[in-house]
Amino acid sequence: MKKLIILLFVIFAFADEVRNAYLNSYNYEKVGDYKDAIKVLIPIVKKYPKGYTLNLRLAHLFYMDKKYSNAVDYYKKASLSLPYSFEPRLGLMKLYLTTGEYKKVVEIGYTLIKANYYDYYANLYLLQALTKLKKYNDAVNIANKMLTLYPTNVTYLVNLAKVYEITNPKYAKVLYKDSILILDPNNVAAKMFLDK
Repeated sequence: MKKLIILLFVIFAFADEVRNAYLNSYNYEKVGDYKDAIKVLIPIVKKYPKGYTLNLRLAHLFYMDKKYSNAVDYYKKASLSLPYSFEPRLGLMKLYLTTGEYKKVVEIGYTLIKANYYDYYANLYLLQALTKLKKYNDAVNIANKMLTLYPTNVTYLVNLAKVYEITNPKYAKVLYKDSILILDPNNVAAKMFLDK
């Protein structure tokens, strides 16, 4: 009985340590102190190197701190912990968009939409990468696919309009004026394009 009580005490003490580390990490993140937000989690990740949530959290923090190679490592560790989870791969897509590695975004994106054809962020990041790679027809197809589900989604409408700014400026103008500004009267992208 005495051993059980000691074991329970150790478990609860460690749970408090983890909870406090996360709480401190979130508090540091709120004020933009990513280095300390990471620092308080390092002792925990040493104890739980395969912890999915912990690796995902560290990946996010390293991304926010612009330490992209560290972020990639932690996204990959999270993905190894739960191989079917979309979150780490979506994180990698966002990171690769930021770093201009558009082919990697496309590779991951097509893998994800094979598993979930209408995943919101996989399609969005894929659309953005295809646009950067000048694969405009593919980008338009993805935007139109998603707009059948979300016809008033300003994010997808703007991304579609950005493709049309390059391929069909007259239609981009119509899209900005007759759709986007009706849904979002202060839309910056629309105003910038229409003010040219």
